[in-house]
Parts: sequence; C-alpha cells; structure tokens
Amino acid sequence: MERNNRISRQKAASTDACGFLFHIFPVGHTDNSKGRQVKGMERKILVWISLLFMAFMLGLFIYYLMKGDASRWQVALGGIAVSALPLSLLFLKRNPFPKVLTIGYFLFLLCTTYLGSIMQFYLKFPWWDTTLHFYKGAFVGLCGMSLYKRFVPEKLRDSVSPWLYFLFVLSLSSLASVLWEIYEFTGDLVATHTMQLGGNKDTMGDLLAGVAGGLTAALYAKWRGHRV
Repeated sequence: MERNNRISRQKAASTDACGFLFHIFPVGHTDNSKGRQVKGMERKILVWISLLFMAFMLGLFIYYLMKGDASRWQVALGGIAVSALPLSLLFLKRNPFPKVLTIGYFLFLLCTTYLGSIMQFYLKFPWWDTTLHFYKGAFVGLCGMSLYKRFVPEKLRDSVSPWLYFLFVLSLSSLASVLWEIYEFTGDLVATHTMQLGGNKDTMGDLLAGVAGGLTAALYAKWRGHRV
C-alpha cells in the first residue's frame, strides 16, 4: 500500500511539473494558440524593423547634422518620423496589413529617403523617380486589397461586383498619387524648391507612373477576385 501511494505521488508530481512547463512554454496545440503565436511574431517583426530603420536614420541624422549638410539631415529626420508610423498599427486590435506589405513599406522608405535623396539616386538615375512612383502606385493598390479584405465581411464579398473591387483598388492608388504630387508642390512652395524640378512634365510623368502601378494592382485584384 505504501509503495502504491509513493508511485501515485510521483505521478502527480510529474504531471504538475509538465503542466507548469506547458504553462511557461506554450506549445500551441490549438488553432487559437497558433494564431496568437503567429500574430505575436508579426508584431515582433514590425517592431524590430521599425526600430532598426529608425536607428539607421538617427545615425544618418547625427552624421549629417555634424557635417552641416542641411538637406541630408532634414531627409534623415523625416525618415525617423515615417519609419515610426507602422508602430501605430500595434494599437489596432487587428492589423489589416500582412508582414510582406510592412517589409514593402520599409523597402520604399529605403529607396526614397536613403538611396533616392541622401545618396542622390534621383539625380544619378533619371528612371529612379519614375520607377518608385510606379512601385508606390502598386503598393497602395495592394494595401487597398488588404483593407477590402479586412472591412468587407467574407459572406458579403460574393455579392460585390469584381469591377467595383477593381475600381476601389485603382481609385485608392490614384488618390495616393495625386496627394503625393500635392505634397511635392506644397514642399516646393514652403521649403526645398527641388521636389518638382521637371515642372509640369515631371508631375504628369509621376502621375502616369503611379496610376500605371495602381492599374497593375487593380488588374491583379480583378484576376484573383475574392480569393485574395
């Protein structure tokens, strides 16, 4: 009898120990726990990329501020601000954007702020600005697809015309291109005087490139339909 009691106590202690370990290190046996782990990993990726890019821009800001290069330290300062914007997504209950779009956002910042402005790729390569406007148009269109998926319930999507979906993605992207040109125009009026050096031809070229990028994303949305 005493031997059986001792074995029972050992089994209970072993069970308690395993339960304690599973509590500390969840293994994700259920779909809900797996979903929470995936979301937690996505949040960590978002935070780390944002902090690393902010640190990179902060280093550039200090370097060019000490050198007295006003145009470059101002760009770096702006880079710190825009690289912190994705952190606002952490306050949302559900982030509508997948991590691939987050990476695409920071790729765009790298190509515009660092390579384009600080390393002067805009001046060295005439095609650089047009390419980024096309990329921006496609990127905003893909963001529109994510917003559509987030805010339109799945049970209602089949009742939405694919052409309406197409127009939504294209319109959002085109609006972003127009707002960007307004930003450049305003910037030239009050600050740099270098954002629209090509005048009307530069503005129309940027708009056409942005709309072309948005059209590409809209056609992709139309092709994929509600499977996206």
